[in-house]
Amino acid sequence: MGMSASHGFRVIGLISGTSVDGIDVAAADLHAEDGTVVLTPLGELDVPYPERLREGLLAALPPNSCTAGELTRLDTGVGQAFADAAARGAAELAGGGADLVASLGQTVFHWVEDGHVRGTLQLGQPAWIAERTGLPVLADLRARDVAAGGHGAPLASTFDQLWLRGLAQDGGRPVAALNLGGIANITVVTGDEPAIAYDTGPANALLDLAAHRVSGQRSDVDGRLALGGSVRADLLARLLADPYFAAAPPKSTGKEYFNGPYLDAALAGLPPVEPGDLLATLTEFTAVTVAGECVRHGVATVIASGGGVANPALMTALARNLPSVLKTSDDLGLPGAGKEAYLTALLGWLTWCGVPGTVPSATGARGPRLLGALVPGAGPLILPAPLGGTVTRLRVAEKAG
Repeated sequence: MGMSASHGFRVIGLISGTSVDGIDVAAADLHAEDGTVVLTPLGELDVPYPERLREGLLAALPPNSCTAGELTRLDTGVGQAFADAAARGAAELAGGGADLVASLGQTVFHWVEDGHVRGTLQLGQPAWIAERTGLPVLADLRARDVAAGGHGAPLASTFDQLWLRGLAQDGGRPVAALNLGGIANITVVTGDEPAIAYDTGPANALLDLAAHRVSGQRSDVDGRLALGGSVRADLLARLLADPYFAAAPPKSTGKEYFNGPYLDAALAGLPPVEPGDLLATLTEFTAVTVAGECVRHGVATVIASGGGVANPALMTALARNLPSVLKTSDDLGLPGAGKEAYLTALLGWLTWCGVPGTVPSATGARGPRLLGALVPGAGPLILPAPLGGTVTRLRVAEKAG
């Protein structure tokens, strides 16, 4: 790409997950060396949403309805919040000099019918980001995969396949990357086979909901409620009987499915469940559903990231249910809190370089696709000549200095 190795191409990655806590920001320096992408993490930030915007987003999510007017206000509010976050990322993490902003936005609806994704909507109008930063912005990263027959998720499979392929080849056994957000998703990487990735079910979605109901807290901080309770076998059995878990991948899910009414239906007709027991059971539910999928694929090592990693009750339950080694992405040099934002930065770089950003074996699309829609920055768009050949590996490098 004609750039010196010392200063590659700097991308700011932005995403707000299904938990709607705020915006994850990461800055990465990216360049190619033969078939390997070298990603140097420059740092990450967590920018909370303004409280009114967060409340508006939560009120607009299924099972609630949302008007076109409210959707417009939210699209603008999220766009402006992402613009502020991008400006902070460029100034504080990238030394004031980024080349591109990539935004996965805020998913508000993932339209699944009969196991097929018909559409997906991410809010956060990218024009606000381009106007604020003067940088080109790559947004709407999921839509193209959906148009090609895919689930538009989990896009983490792209990062994971490149990153973990060497580890799987060296050990001769499958390695799984596990993301514990509102929804849990895994990517199973074997040496030479195409990666498989899908949503295993809820991670924090029902936990956060239950914690809010019983304590008024946004989440079960440090897993305290869960650690003080015990698993209710009757509730767990009912949750595990859900047909989503028996469905074959590729598959994806969201809060359209795992939400308040879902929890109410699971509890209906059971003897009253104590708050601690409810959280202990939901924590076990996440651990059992994740571990079951890892066992099914013969996974030897699980590398976890996402908000759920900070919950000791969940990590303990996972370790107890997994026969494999459980590590975090931090153990491999990639800050777990910022992993999805680093993924977003990678996806931005791939499109910029003319490289497809999807793994069809994971999303279920008809083939690999170049992702996203590019919004020009202050000047005209000048793209580099497409990177010839394919990128097959990703190496996380240590930040110099």
